[in-house]
Amino acid sequence: MNNKKENKKVGFALEKNNYILMVIGLGAIILGFILMAGGKSTDPNVFNESMFSFRRITLAPMLVFGGFVFEIYAIMKKPKAE
Repeated sequence: MNNKKENKKVGFALEKNNYILMVIGLGAIILGFILMAGGKSTDPNVFNESMFSFRRITLAPMLVFGGFVFEIYAIMKKPKAE
């Protein structure tokens, strides 16, 4: 019996570039949720229309969705062949 150990390189599942892209996507998601925040009124008897602004209703959800799509791309991106 030959008890030679195979030298297997144990490392991360993805490469450094994938993790950098994932951090960028996570930043876009967090920024989108920050843009959605706010819009409350200090007086409950007064209606505040700022909660229905373009930033909160359109821009922020598109940024969050784009961040999730970018995360999928970052995970699926294959490394360059050397």
